[in-house]
Amino acid sequence: MSHPAREKFQIGWICALPIDVAAAIEMLDANFGILDDQDSRDTNSYTLGRIGKHYVAIAGLGQSGTTSATAVAINMMRTFSPSLRIGLMVGIAAGIPSLAHDIRLGDIVVSYPEGTCGGVVQYDMGKIVKEGKLMRTGSLNAPPRSLITAVTNMRAATLTDDPRYPEYIEKAIQRSARTQLNFTRPDPSTDRLFQTHYEHPAIAQTCGECLTEWEECRNTRQELDPQVHYGIVASGNAEIGHGTTRERLREETGAICYDMEAAGVMMDFPCIVVRGICDYGDSHKDEKWQGFAALAAASYAKELLSYVPAGPVSQEKLVIEMYHK
Repeated sequence: MSHPAREKFQIGWICALPIDVAAAIEMLDANFGILDDQDSRDTNSYTLGRIGKHYVAIAGLGQSGTTSATAVAINMMRTFSPSLRIGLMVGIAAGIPSLAHDIRLGDIVVSYPEGTCGGVVQYDMGKIVKEGKLMRTGSLNAPPRSLITAVTNMRAATLTDDPRYPEYIEKAIQRSARTQLNFTRPDPSTDRLFQTHYEHPAIAQTCGECLTEWEECRNTRQELDPQVHYGIVASGNAEIGHGTTRERLREETGAICYDMEAAGVMMDFPCIVVRGICDYGDSHKDEKWQGFAALAAASYAKELLSYVPAGPVSQEKLVIEMYHK
């Protein structure tokens, strides 16, 4: 299928991992295939498509980290400079549960401004002060107004009507034997949150061998659909796989999840971050929940775009203009 002119694509959808890209492509109402006429300096690979009335360019990172995310964002601006206005950063991340946010595996976290924070904080950007503590400096862009308005409207709608993203999840899973293999929700019994100081035993091959007495007591959910949490996403270049470090990050930033890419994108153009929770950022992480978490995030992003009218998107500033400011 031939694709529409590049000038029609106002929305950039950036993913970190192949499973994130695959989940994003499952959300397309029309798939125009791979872009073959991009800027000569652009090393990204794009899948072009349409979601509802919006034309979307999907790009994946070559590797994790804020630096790679920055490069992808800059390349996307080169190819889509006449049209690119808003961005979505969609994929998996580690959850930071708390009493205020009962985050489970497969849940969805959406970056949302709180106080002076635009929704994403870079946890490894700052200066060292006394006692070796890091004082975070600088700030990242807030999401575009059209996306913040869409989030507000979607949250309001779900107070009275069922959300549609669970339907998108199920449709994608049932599309083929391969999507069932890669995206089916794991058994809820494998969602285990351990106490912060309990490290995964070196001799244990899986968390099935971890002691149940160290597991946090959580009520069984009656609702199996992924729940959505709104708040601050922490982002940085260092992978965190330690429960105590995760808790310190929560206390210092108020974050409800963290990743290794969002800060790199937010530096260059405003976007909203949508994350599916695949682990708890401790020593007990594995890849079992990655497929379902990626699909949950992509499904939410698809529904979110249905709350974004085409008119307000066209009124957003071009990303390239904001970058050169």
